[in-house]
Amino acid sequence: VQLQASGGGLVQPGGSLRLSCAASGSRFSINIMGWYRQAPGSQREFVAHISNMGSTNYAASVKGRFTISRDNDTVYLQMNNLKPEDTAVYYCNAYNLGSVYWGQGTLVTVSS
Repeated sequence: VQLQASGGGLVQPGGSLRLSCAASGSRFSINIMGWYRQAPGSQREFVAHISNMGSTNYAASVKGRFTISRDNDTVYLQMNNLKPEDTAVYYCNAYNLGSVYWGQGTLVTVSS
């Protein structure tokens, strides 16, 4: 499974961005797709995920501001009311048939 993420960039505090990640190479619908992020000097952390049945889960730090959605094997992360502490490289993630896959990461910078 290959994951191609896009949509990062520079945004002011309070602004919005939408990340996308398209999966390819799987014969079947991917079980779970989601997003992690890694800020400079920090460990990679969970952001949100969505199952192929539409069940979602969010980190407490983004709940109410971020929305994850999915269209077949493309996953989106709508990020609203962004804060400087949301600055990180965002990685798309997929879990399928016992294996975990990672995309290449896309940088989100929240700064005035």
